[in-house]
Amino acid sequence: MPDRAKDELEIFTGNSNPALAREVAENLGSRLGEAEVGRFPDGEVMVEIRQNVRGGDCFVIQSICTPPNENLMELLLLMDALRRASAARITAVIPYFGYGRQDRKVAPRVPISAKLVADLITTAGASRVLTVDLHAGQIQGFFNIPVDNLYAMPVLTQYLRKRVDSEKVSVVSPDAGGVERARAFARRLNANLAIIDKRRRRASEVAEMQLVGEVRDSIALLVDDMIDTAGTITEAARVVTEAGATEVLACATHPILSDPACERLNNSNLKEVIATNTIPLRAKAQAELPRLKVLSVGGLIAEAVRRIHNEESVSSLFN
Repeated sequence: MPDRAKDELEIFTGNSNPALAREVAENLGSRLGEAEVGRFPDGEVMVEIRQNVRGGDCFVIQSICTPPNENLMELLLLMDALRRASAARITAVIPYFGYGRQDRKVAPRVPISAKLVADLITTAGASRVLTVDLHAGQIQGFFNIPVDNLYAMPVLTQYLRKRVDSEKVSVVSPDAGGVERARAFARRLNANLAIIDKRRRRASEVAEMQLVGEVRDSIALLVDDMIDTAGTITEAARVVTEAGATEVLACATHPILSDPACERLNNSNLKEVIATNTIPLRAKAQAELPRLKVLSVGGLIAEAVRRIHNEESVSSLFN
């Protein structure tokens, strides 16, 4: 085994999003570390690090996306293996932080899943966490280690400025919880801000929506952090169309796209859906969603990794 420099930057990945991990490594002029992530015959996750990482600065890139339980276990076992191999520092790079939607008790006898996952990640050996657009900012407080929450907004707005150039735009938050995110988009795009008051029957079923604000004779840009079954975003598209929007676009960081998202999006008023590659698209979405535009956050994550490795400011990326 050849000698290696102390504190050398090493990048490892599981099976959740290897294409994004390779892009990050290429942006850094590096290559992925040698690790086998497979399964035992009974389905248990098996991990083996096949290179020397002693004293290294290791980054594990793994989204907790479908199937979330398997991808979470791969992340935990990769970090445990690196910790036991004497890595100097381990950063969990989680482009999509799964289990983030249960971040507080909204009913009796329910878990706070985000806190439990934070504890598991810390116990497995993470020294810090790097993620993109947490579902709720307060999840950072569930960790007792540093957390850098990157924003995909610069990547998305760069595309949107060209897409809606010189057009009148109204940025719309599909629910009250996303107002801060929508306001930031509106400020960058010099657009109006509107809010949809959403009331649910249950976790994935919307009962009623009312628009607060003005979208008439403008392009309505619906901004959210994720699109799962697409019930909220397609119903919001209907509401703003009825309110007089000339065109409706949807913008979200994480394209989860669980069934029946593809059918709902194809049958909706949405002209285009813009997302990022924090989650790899399922084959069904690639085949059935011609109006989906996917932008890469690989360069953004790579720059954040470089700054963490060199002990530079990450927050200045968004100043």
